[in-house]
Amino acid sequence: MSTPEPVRRAAPAPDGRATEEQPAASRRRRTALLALAAGATAGAVLLATQTGAGAAVQGSLATGTQFYKDPASQVVKWVAANPNDSRTPVISKRVASQPQGIWFANYRPDTVTSDVRTITTAAAGAGQVPVLVVYEIPNRDCGGASAGGAPDLASYDAWVAKFAAGLGSGPSLIVLEPDSIALTTCLTAQQQTDRFASLSRAGATIHAAAPNAKVYLDGGHSTWNSAATQADRLRSAGILANANGFFTNVSNFNTTAGEVGYSKSVLAALGNPGNLHAVIDTSRNGNGPAGGGAWCDPAGRAIGNYPTAATGDASIDAFLWVKPPGEADGCAAAAGTFSADVAYQLAANASDPSPQPTATPTATVPPTVTPTPTATATPTATATPTATPTATQTAGTAACSIAYRTNTWSNGFTADITVKNTGTAPISSWTLKWTYGGDQKVTGFWNTKITQSGAAVTATDLGYNGTLAAGASTGFGFQGTYSAANPTPTTFTLNGSACSAV
Repeated sequence: MSTPEPVRRAAPAPDGRATEEQPAASRRRRTALLALAAGATAGAVLLATQTGAGAAVQGSLATGTQFYKDPASQVVKWVAANPNDSRTPVISKRVASQPQGIWFANYRPDTVTSDVRTITTAAAGAGQVPVLVVYEIPNRDCGGASAGGAPDLASYDAWVAKFAAGLGSGPSLIVLEPDSIALTTCLTAQQQTDRFASLSRAGATIHAAAPNAKVYLDGGHSTWNSAATQADRLRSAGILANANGFFTNVSNFNTTAGEVGYSKSVLAALGNPGNLHAVIDTSRNGNGPAGGGAWCDPAGRAIGNYPTAATGDASIDAFLWVKPPGEADGCAAAAGTFSADVAYQLAANASDPSPQPTATPTATVPPTVTPTPTATATPTATATPTATPTATQTAGTAACSIAYRTNTWSNGFTADITVKNTGTAPISSWTLKWTYGGDQKVTGFWNTKITQSGAAVTATDLGYNGTLAAGASTGFGFQGTYSAANPTPTTFTLNGSACSAV
């Protein structure tokens, strides 16, 4: 085993995980490459268009893939509990509205199958794809801030089998063990070999139990190991046989352009196998790294590319928010806990979710907007819906389905709604209506404009999410209150036509 590399801590994960970075000599060797990568405009990796047929134009995921928005996430609960906070509109629109990684970092072998099944079942019902982060490898973080995981590799193998049993037959993205391949300085040569063999078995186990799951292994990030070193380790961990690719930049701040360049270098070092792709954590890389290598809740950072499978690049399957924005590193608040101050800063330094482009992405970078906090709890709509949305029915038939999912607590709730065009006629804009059977009141919303009169609720599109081709769907959410009961509506109409509830 070689002499351990000097450690410099990088951005930790939701539970305080921190990572080592490569030694200074290796960082210097990568300076020229990173400078070239940084020279590429961020617009080169902006969202690609979603075709009317939903066909994939990049990677191995359809551009119209919608990732699962967890109604029980920390940020969603905070937004619902703080409707009058001046930071709520910005956090709601730019953070709570977005899908984020769901971490499995606590070793609970007796409940992991049911815990996973709860998420995958809800995601399937909403027509969305969950992003599940597995973080249980023994000796994780080399005994650092996020030490823990399964007691040994045999226990880990058994835990992975139980995890996989909850995935079901629907699609899912598995971010398998951040740091497990890039960070090995605390392992002997044999321990590293054993770990990599276990990771390979984990990928095989997940694929056997859930053929529609995509497994991504640890690719480190662009300022850590060299592409050649990381590729060698990924190969040893079974990426060519038992994975769909690798992930980079988890909990870090490196620019998207730099990570795309690094990912392509790793793929090239692997021989450019056409079946392998990368996913990139863009949850807080909008302004790049902080000066001086600061990693613990550094000031001035911003959320990066919003989560999407429409990356416009055949090598990159998705931009994901693996590290939930606003969950602290351990300086602004206890590691892994939600900090409204951190979330607001990340969101305020970014722009609103952009409309999907209608043509090939351009090299134009959306401007950074720093909003002024207001005391209004309701997010401002980014576009004005048309006065009378109608379904386009020039060809085919109109039909729709509605998935209405709630997370309820005492006198409050959040709802996640998926609108799907199940007919053969396209929809050019939409208005969804329902009537509550209780005293529910909508207090805030995202990705839609909601008005309420008594028990009657009307939700309309915001322009960018109004067009639904046959088979396409869109989602929005809101928060609300109630005093006695929170029954789920059973009757929905879309543009005046009844929709089936699923």
